[in-house]
Amino acid sequence: MASAAARLEASGELGQVSWRDGKRYLWLLGLVVPMLPLIAWGLVEATGLGLLWWFGPLFIFAVMPVLDTLVGKDAENPPDSAVKWLEQDRYYRWCTYLFLPLQYVSLVFACWQWAYGGLGVIESLGLAFTVGAVAGIAINTAHELGHKRKQVERWLSKVALAQTGYGHFFIEHNRGHHVRVATPEDPASSRLGESFWEFLPRTVIGSLRSAWHLERVRLERSGKGMWTLHNDILNAWAMTLVLFVALVAAFGVGVLPWLIVQAVFGFSLLEVVNYLEHYGLRREKREDGRYERCRPEHSWNSNNISSNVLLYHLQRHSDHHANPVRRYQALRHYDEAPELPSGYATMIALAYLTPLWRRVMDPRVLDHYDGDVTRANIHPRARRRVLARYGAAGPVAH
Repeated sequence: MASAAARLEASGELGQVSWRDGKRYLWLLGLVVPMLPLIAWGLVEATGLGLLWWFGPLFIFAVMPVLDTLVGKDAENPPDSAVKWLEQDRYYRWCTYLFLPLQYVSLVFACWQWAYGGLGVIESLGLAFTVGAVAGIAINTAHELGHKRKQVERWLSKVALAQTGYGHFFIEHNRGHHVRVATPEDPASSRLGESFWEFLPRTVIGSLRSAWHLERVRLERSGKGMWTLHNDILNAWAMTLVLFVALVAAFGVGVLPWLIVQAVFGFSLLEVVNYLEHYGLRREKREDGRYERCRPEHSWNSNNISSNVLLYHLQRHSDHHANPVRRYQALRHYDEAPELPSGYATMIALAYLTPLWRRVMDPRVLDHYDGDVTRANIHPRARRRVLARYGAAGPVAH
């Protein structure tokens, strides 16, 4: 099969492309993530320390923030002449495709360890969180695949989501979040003054309700009812049911509690990323009552190389909202987009610690709106406290 570069060269288009992707082979490092349970096992075998079954959370909350700091940032954008070449190069697609088999090898390996590895409760819990770290980042892989037009990639997205039972994300994110992002109506956009622990139940419940409503509307338009395998929520959940039943049949019912733990931790990682991506940012309403178009200033971005490589450029979130089907390798940095103080890994840890999060991020939201806090998306229950603390440079928005 000819490479994309060869095809473009034959068509005369490659002559316009002199740019080279400096991160081209770094994208393979994303495949380290699904191997975290195997790495944890290797570390336990090498050291005899059972606590190293917790390597997954350690990697996310300790190793990655250090790497973000040491490796630094990269704000380089591919030139327009290189975008078509980047989009057509199948190498980048295989960097995401290969995540899935490794993801499920690790899951089966973990089930074997829970069933026959002689692990204690603390060790089993650590392994569950390590597997959950893989599952959570697998949702990001599903996010990359689920936005694409090719049916096989959209199907692979559901496969990646099966481990967490979060198949409805496929519906809500594409047809809900991308429409309502940075508005009070979006369950996946966090509000100024809202802690992650308040946001988590709101977004989990709200996103599920939204996905169910969106799918009902779609099916009604095609003359179908909800209780059919044409329902993309039900067929995605069916994948999870088949997966869990198969694993319980193979390894015993004792693995079921750990499967549930890893799923909950996995989807909570997705939601903490949702929390930090649009915190406090709000699109204004136009005179006709509709919201303004989503622009770069409605997403928090980060150019930290380490997190971007492991998350397929998710941190270039503004360009993703502007061009949802654009492949990760071609996403661009925007100077006008608000910038997080560090990569997602560091910011996830801060989000869990509400006082630190507010100390770091609330002033940044205020600066982004030139001191006018009323322009922000304020959490209704925190409105009085937020206005009392930061004042009001204009009329209070409701």
